[in-house]
Amino acid sequence: MSSTSGASERSIGFAYTIGAFLLWGVSPVFWKLLDTVPPLEILGHRVVWCALLMAIYLVIRRGRVMGGGLRGRRRAFIMLLGSTLLIATNWYLFILSVVTDRLLQASLGYYVNPLISVVLGMVFLGERMRRLQALSVAVAVVGVAVLTARLGHLPWLSVGLALSFGFYGLLRKTVPASPEEGLTLETWLLLPAALALLVPTHLQGGGAFGTSWSMSLLLVAAGLWTAVPLLWFTHGARRLPLATVGVLQYLAPTGQFLLGVLVYREPFDSAQLVAFVLIWIALAIFTVDARRARPT
Repeated sequence: MSSTSGASERSIGFAYTIGAFLLWGVSPVFWKLLDTVPPLEILGHRVVWCALLMAIYLVIRRGRVMGGGLRGRRRAFIMLLGSTLLIATNWYLFILSVVTDRLLQASLGYYVNPLISVVLGMVFLGERMRRLQALSVAVAVVGVAVLTARLGHLPWLSVGLALSFGFYGLLRKTVPASPEEGLTLETWLLLPAALALLVPTHLQGGGAFGTSWSMSLLLVAAGLWTAVPLLWFTHGARRLPLATVGVLQYLAPTGQFLLGVLVYREPFDSAQLVAFVLIWIALAIFTVDARRARPT
């Protein structure tokens, strides 16, 4: 690959990756438009329309929906089933945090997620934790403890989002399927449960879909808001070093944090400020360590 084509690939990678994280960062603006719909119902529509869109995408791109990577591999299928339950939990908790005005807890969860991944790698994959990594995790734990003391209870939305996405990433490392195929399989595995929720609700006249054109279009668009940033991230991450992607990922929780504080005016006192500053310090240490450990 020539230096010119390499630079072009990196530029494309930056565009895709930054676009993905920016979309994730501003996604609360979209989910707020659905705050009159119960979170479980939103989740059901998110699954249905994302499953349809991903199937269409794969047919157009590859001429088929699935490859044969999981055929006859029971363990891989079980791992994918586990990742399916985890991503559904993560989606639900994020929607819940947005529509119940707890966006700051959501952003904290996604800030902490890279540190959770380090701990999971050490516990389940036998990876060694470097000193600066251990320090960053310790500082983050102090930050969560400060927030816990302020709230009077563990910030369960933050912890739930971080753990569900952390374990999701851990399981997906073991599944021989591309991100596009993985998301398609996950949404199709969730599809029966989503339809079991939505169809009776609609038949009983309690569903939001069909009540107005605007609401119906928003619910269909939930599939786009799920699929598009993931596809952009997939195409971008393939063209960039992992360390670069690791730094860019903080755009998403930063966007969520700024929306929570500046736009939606969620309560933000000095104790919360201390907690977030500690988390940011932990992430700064983590990022410095990642850059130092990157092969030259």
